[in-house]
Amino acid sequence: MRDFTIRVYRSLLQSALEGGYKILTFRDYMEGAKPPDKTIIMRHDVDRRPQNALSLARVEHEMGVKASYYFRILKSSFHPGVIEAIAAMGHEIGYHYEDLDLARGDYKKAFDSFKGNLARFRELYPVKTIAMHGSPLSAWDNRELWQKYDYHELDISGEPYLDLDFNTIAYFTDTGRRWNGSDVSVRDRVDQYSAQGLKSTFQFITALENNHLQGQILINTHPERWDDALFPWMIQLFWQNTKNLIKRMIVRGKKQ
Repeated sequence: MRDFTIRVYRSLLQSALEGGYKILTFRDYMEGAKPPDKTIIMRHDVDRRPQNALSLARVEHEMGVKASYYFRILKSSFHPGVIEAIAAMGHEIGYHYEDLDLARGDYKKAFDSFKGNLARFRELYPVKTIAMHGSPLSAWDNRELWQKYDYHELDISGEPYLDLDFNTIAYFTDTGRRWNGSDVSVRDRVDQYSAQGLKSTFQFITALENNHLQGQILINTHPERWDDALFPWMIQLFWQNTKNLIKRMIVRGKKQ
């Protein structure tokens, strides 16, 4: 069976629900009552192919799950019709910002850009949380914008990389088309990165079914990777393997 298909994602959700996990949006986690110990924050970074995000959102809606979807401002991601359709199912919409990169390190220009882009999103949905886009080939880390400015002043309640304690929350991301891809993850990572030896989604499902994953979890997916159709799935696999070669060299260079 192929990994990273919509069918496999459905199985991942089912195993989490049957394992007693409560699945929350990031906003609900930040603003709601104290969550239970077995909690999954479900986050999706929509870098491109927003129709794939819509497919995941429909599966979640059918299963009674709400998740957070973070869209970039670029044409590859920003699709008002898809955003509104996902929001109509009760999911959270957030801004997947990369303004410091787009402004080439100009902080004032980046902050002005961020405010303008946030306003565009808020015409579609009352955005309350944000998440940086990693921009792996960029010289600028988009999170550094908040060393000079405060997003809370813009009525933003949270940024996962800055507002979550990853000493108590395990972080799982499908970056690199695998769950243990720290060697190909340039910025989509945390210091306490913990894949617990899981590479495939099938291993992830088994770990959930056998109650091997304790405590709170953040799962971060990139919907462009998840596809039932064979041809786009194969194109994504080839493209990801190529990117992994480049990203692996960047990660090694940063460690030297």
